[in-house]
Amino acid sequence: MEKPLNIESPQNPRVKAVVKLRKSKVRQETGQTLVEGYRENKRALASGWRFDAFYFCPELFLDSEAHELVSDIRNTGISTFQCSEAAFRKMSYRDTPDGLLAISPRVGRTLTELDLPDHPLLLITENLEKPGNLGTILRTADASGVDAVIVCGHKTDINNPNVIRASVGSLFFMPVAEASTEETLLWLKSMKIQTIAAVPDAKQEYTDADMRRGVAIVVGAEDEGLTQKWMEGATQKVAIPMLGKNDSLNVSTAAAILLYEAIRQRR
Repeated sequence: MEKPLNIESPQNPRVKAVVKLRKSKVRQETGQTLVEGYRENKRALASGWRFDAFYFCPELFLDSEAHELVSDIRNTGISTFQCSEAAFRKMSYRDTPDGLLAISPRVGRTLTELDLPDHPLLLITENLEKPGNLGTILRTADASGVDAVIVCGHKTDINNPNVIRASVGSLFFMPVAEASTEETLLWLKSMKIQTIAAVPDAKQEYTDADMRRGVAIVVGAEDEGLTQKWMEGATQKVAIPMLGKNDSLNVSTAAAILLYEAIRQRR
């Protein structure tokens, strides 16, 4: 295991290259993204994900096991850099960095690359704008045993560092595909998977929908909802009862309710 190289100056070219990866365009051009944080890096490593480079700053460590994680990552043979606090803080996109940041290949696959069981449980999102919502949905999808997540629309890059953060690293061990709404509807039809779209004004409540067979639960952006293509293409439309003054739920909360109803029925 080679000794890590030192980076002292915030003006180091490597520091500047890391900062540029905050932009979606640069992530797409380089095929890389940022993974910051103890839990995120630990889960990525545990899932077999291989980093391109790794940066750490012992002065900022918040977790007692951070030194062990650094050792485990260095043992993979990737380029490792020990940074000064000033250099690391410039690279970090967090208010309170914990001294661990990796450069990783982008995550994502196509629909045809998904390997699904019989009667899969899928979650589909369309045009979500907030990275935090998408990341939270990925975390919920993992917790509820979803077989794959399909992200339609390009309003949120699934490799946005804040998606990775909100998912707590779930992005690295969950099958996540990106596709257009048109592609996804045709693929679902060819796979004979029914779709259940969450629509606030649907006449059928979500508990009345049969989710025991192969099913894809579809949720849209909170402000605009699902597009007309999903409204026309969905097998069923369901609503979650709203008994108070608000007319809708946060999209990640709505997804969780529907997914756990699917789990209840499948048990």
